[in-house]
Amino acid sequence: MLSKEEILRVENLTKYYTLGYIFTKKVIGAENVTFDLKRGEILSIVGESGSGKSTVANMILGLIKPTSGKILLDGKDLLMFNKKDYWKSVQGVFQDPYSTFNPFYTVDKPLIDTFYLLESTSENRKFSKNEREKIIRESLKTVGIIPDEILGRYPHQLSGGQLQRLLIARSLIICPEVLLADEPTSMIDASTRLAILNELLELKEARGLSMLFITHDVGQAYYLSDRTIVMEKGKIVEIGPAEEVFFQPKCEYTKRLVASVPKLHEVWNI
Repeated sequence: MLSKEEILRVENLTKYYTLGYIFTKKVIGAENVTFDLKRGEILSIVGESGSGKSTVANMILGLIKPTSGKILLDGKDLLMFNKKDYWKSVQGVFQDPYSTFNPFYTVDKPLIDTFYLLESTSENRKFSKNEREKIIRESLKTVGIIPDEILGRYPHQLSGGQLQRLLIARSLIICPEVLLADEPTSMIDASTRLAILNELLELKEARGLSMLFITHDVGQAYYLSDRTIVMEKGKIVEIGPAEEVFFQPKCEYTKRLVASVPKLHEVWNI
């Protein structure tokens, strides 16, 4: 049952993959995953590659079908939604910005195309050319982009950080209730990562945006999140406030995960 504080809840979310044609083998993508996302909260899911983080994210985005379990948005089952209405409320930003943009079009196109989604939802709102341009420019400024320096350019003319900001800006045009960021800094240089994380924090404060942040980086999860989920082999092994999870871990896997983070004095033998 969804509480008044919760905007998103998953219950016993499970995904099994099948390998092989004759001798098949069941592989666990995620199993009995249950958690809630509160309004205005950043909830991180942390784990190694193959732990099930992205499988959970893709099920929540409606990109892959669960084997079993429920996904509830504002108490309503995902299966009851018109997909376009659902995607208006739940948007994703993925780890590889380079593969998201078509190299044959300027970066304006995906921003403009976003309005087709807005206009085809149940609200049936129409936008004039001037309205579209104003909203696009405001969204770009929100993520630290000067519109005139970006618009009209092709993806190869921009850096990974600029493209990732564009993806966040695209999501903001839609004004979602939930933003799901799946490893959004993994393909950009270290100097830009902090700026992206700070922009996500500012969006949370300024818009009350609820976020699900998927990462393998313990440091980023601690810096950004209010609460943290730790996953191992498709299952949740620990969940709680970020401070407790990383400084007072109860699970052995979490302890190993935290211990694996390089420490500056050890790297440089200080």
